[in-house]
Amino acid sequence: MKYKLEKPVNAGIGTANYQCHITWRNGSFIADEPVSKGGQDKGADPYTLLLSSLASCTLITLKMYIERKEWNIPEIRVNVNMYQEIKEGTTVTVIDRDIYFPEVIPDEQKERLQEIAKACPISRILENNVQVRTFMKKDGATAKSILYSNDQITVVWKPELCQHSTRCWKELPAVFDPKVRKWVNADGASAERIMEQVHRCPSGALTAIIK
Repeated sequence: MKYKLEKPVNAGIGTANYQCHITWRNGSFIADEPVSKGGQDKGADPYTLLLSSLASCTLITLKMYIERKEWNIPEIRVNVNMYQEIKEGTTVTVIDRDIYFPEVIPDEQKERLQEIAKACPISRILENNVQVRTFMKKDGATAKSILYSNDQITVVWKPELCQHSTRCWKELPAVFDPKVRKWVNADGASAERIMEQVHRCPSGALTAIIK
């Protein structure tokens, strides 16, 4: 398993309704709700952010293809919106993506670009099988602890807290192997690398102490 982003998107909210401060690898921005929903409209709302992801991915994908083909298309525009309806008791979300060009271009190029747009990475994600997993770190002060040690580090595992994110053994299999009884091998990597991986545990089931 390898995450798409080297650093996760981090977001926080304080006392101001409903301003979320979102940090990404190279900066930060604000997401908010419109005034009609109790926010102050200081930033894009969650639906706008979702649609913006599709719009930008579409444009970047098309631009890359146009450059590779050396076509003379100086500008591309896209409108994206969505609606939801109930069909047979199930909520169905429909996203409409309208691509247009301020300059005149041949229809055969438009047809090809329409197919390329459908293959942009965000389109594939939205039209594929998507799962949202939610984890929350717990203290578990009284939970049973199992220790795995060497002369450099002690890894502490609290099985009652484990939420099976699979990050540990998929990202550092030399140390974490759930197929064996003693599933944590403290000698499988450097203490610093193990500590780095333990910090990624979202449930609090894994902690570590460097000696």
